[in-house]
Amino acid sequence: MWLAQKRSRLLAHLRGWRPAKAGRGVVAATLWVLSFFWPLAMVGGQSYHPTVNTQFGKLRGVRVPLPSEILGPVDQYLGVPYAASPVGEKRFMPPEPPSSWSGIKNATHFAPVCPQNIHNAVPEIMMPIWFTFNLDIVATYIQDQNEDCLYLNIYVPTEDDIRDTGAKPVMVYIHGGSYMEGTGNMIDGSVLASYGNVIVITLNYRVGVLGFLSTGDQAAKGNYGLLDQIQALRWISENIGYFGGDSNRITVFGSGIGASCVSLLTLSHHSEGLFHRAIIQSGSALSSWAVNYQPVKYTRLLAEKVGCNVLDTLDMVDCLRRKSARELVEQDIQPARYHVAFGPVIDGDVIPDDPEILMEQGEFLNYDIMLGVNQGEGLRFVESVVDSEDGVSGNDFDFSVSDFVDSLYGYPEGKDTLRETIKFMYTDWADRDNPETRRKTLVALFTDHQWVEPAVVTADLHARYGSPTYFYAFYHHCQSLMKPAICSVSLFLNVSEIFKECCIQSRQIVFK
Repeated sequence: MWLAQKRSRLLAHLRGWRPAKAGRGVVAATLWVLSFFWPLAMVGGQSYHPTVNTQFGKLRGVRVPLPSEILGPVDQYLGVPYAASPVGEKRFMPPEPPSSWSGIKNATHFAPVCPQNIHNAVPEIMMPIWFTFNLDIVATYIQDQNEDCLYLNIYVPTEDDIRDTGAKPVMVYIHGGSYMEGTGNMIDGSVLASYGNVIVITLNYRVGVLGFLSTGDQAAKGNYGLLDQIQALRWISENIGYFGGDSNRITVFGSGIGASCVSLLTLSHHSEGLFHRAIIQSGSALSSWAVNYQPVKYTRLLAEKVGCNVLDTLDMVDCLRRKSARELVEQDIQPARYHVAFGPVIDGDVIPDDPEILMEQGEFLNYDIMLGVNQGEGLRFVESVVDSEDGVSGNDFDFSVSDFVDSLYGYPEGKDTLRETIKFMYTDWADRDNPETRRKTLVALFTDHQWVEPAVVTADLHARYGSPTYFYAFYHHCQSLMKPAICSVSLFLNVSEIFKECCIQSRQIVFK
């Protein structure tokens, strides 16, 4: 609906994107299966351990063969420190470079993930569906937690492409979630690295309270998670040449919250010169959940829960530094619907102004960007009102629209007119009494507002300033036993043909 109205104007600015052929989609899906399951199968048979120099010391990795004739082995360097441990007085502070080491550091196992709590401190509506439906499986990847968590993982292909024998391009993946959870350790970049002849890097960054707490002043400015990502990019830019990578061909990409981070990085002068292209998938700095506009409110709520709610913000932050990381992340601080409690803030520095203002002013630093959306992004916001047998009732449809308006816009003058306009625009008048049709139009409403409109506006503003801009829309029928009645629109957070999010059923993955 909304997208169709904007398409003609947008096409004048966007150029160069072509839909992928179905055959490549099958290949990509196959590769994703391999990338997810191969870590379970590569326990044995690891014999060759390559070593590489960095500016901080030598690393010993491991060469891992992949179970396919078309995929060559990949050298993995896991748990590589890109910043100093952010503990003690360094909590709620920007990251610092890591210390050098003597000898050879083993980089053959993942480092701990940043402290987080996926069971009661995460706003479930903000998490990917595959994540919330499989918390027990996800939990196995985040059991080892420690505040000393600023590490990255490097996947280096070992077979040269005859078409490109020079330094290899680099792809840096920013994991998503809800700013409250996640880790780069969950994504194995081996298959992408081998298949694409690129160096793939995943990373951990501080999340939740430890990554984004802000007092709105100098006591705790916030955005530590974003600064971690920038520090990781700085480390990569300075060291990737040792791994055969090209520091002038670095692409940053992410999905969902990860896409919001990437979008924000394109607006921050702190990341200038550290990457050159961005892929922003199913998210944008303009989404309602991309930026926290009430950081002090949620910081005060946290401080009160842990006995640190003193008037002076310096004293409050000092008190919070003395609390254990576990005590802080276990506090249940729920944000307003469609928003986040702890996330990036406008601090006048890392994010100098409202993202839309920055975009309108052309503060993109001339990156090449690709943005994209999926057909059924809004399912997460609709599933609670969906009857698996009967779709969405008329009363539930009316309530969902009213709650949507109230939660996002408060109680503005003309609220009734806004509500009725939305109902009118998202009613299929040819089939208005069909509950299944109401479900589809309700999903379309949330998809358009939370994903399509922010992505299209971002692409439009970026293209106005002459920077190469590409756009894709992903449609695919989901073959899943988990949600058979609604799976055709449930595309979750697609990561295009690079990575694909998936439905996890026990240990079986089924693609949409």
